[in-house]
Amino acid sequence: MIDIDGVTVRYGGGADAEGDHGVVAVDDISLSIPDGEFVALAGANGSGKTTLVRTFNGLVDPDAGAVTVDGTPVSADPLAARTAVGMVFQDPRDQLVSATVGGDIAFGPENLGLNHTEIDRRVDAALDAVNMRGREDDRIASLSGGERERVAIAGALAMEPDHLVLDEPFTGLDEPARRSVVARLRELHADGVGVVVVTHDLRDVLARADRVVGLADGGVVVDAPPECAVADLPALNVRVPAAFEGGGESSQTEPEPP
Repeated sequence: MIDIDGVTVRYGGGADAEGDHGVVAVDDISLSIPDGEFVALAGANGSGKTTLVRTFNGLVDPDAGAVTVDGTPVSADPLAARTAVGMVFQDPRDQLVSATVGGDIAFGPENLGLNHTEIDRRVDAALDAVNMRGREDDRIASLSGGERERVAIAGALAMEPDHLVLDEPFTGLDEPARRSVVARLRELHADGVGVVVVTHDLRDVLARADRVVGLADGGVVVDAPPECAVADLPALNVRVPAAFEGGGESSQTEPEPP
């Protein structure tokens, strides 16, 4: 469970800047995200989505309010939060740290101090989850954008998180890569992993989501199941699948694995 209680985040300003408290990126948000829930966190660029999710595991410290993961404040134990909440950044290059696929996926478990047998097990399971079994020795530099995205997801999965948070995971991917990532997320959700997808384009995830949380100007303005939320989303400059336009429930089918 991720609990966000009155979280506010500001950028700029400071205590020595009289009358200047900076720009409010997240404004007094309170949410609870249960284990196993698939949440689409939607909003236009600059709405506060990325800043909010980075408070989930201590990458951003709130100026006010608190975030707890499984009952433990993130500020008290950021390592526990980063183990429970796996984060995949918008640009995989921001988190790929090794020269090879296997080395990158193993990086997180190694930093947990796990033994080699457990690390190997987690690497194999993560590779299976993103359909990259047998590619441990591939060079990261040789991978396509979609493959790098899958390696980033695998690296997060190797931590065996309760929640997987992905920030704009479809940006820059071609159609086959998008379909592959969507299929993997569907399987992970079916296996009980909580999924939070940060996006301004809901075409790939709206039919999959249990819940849509819409942000504007740093605050929550929509929090509802997809069929209830959809009527309010175009006003947030969020792209909605054609099958949902007009507020009707989608009859679209989801992409199958390639």
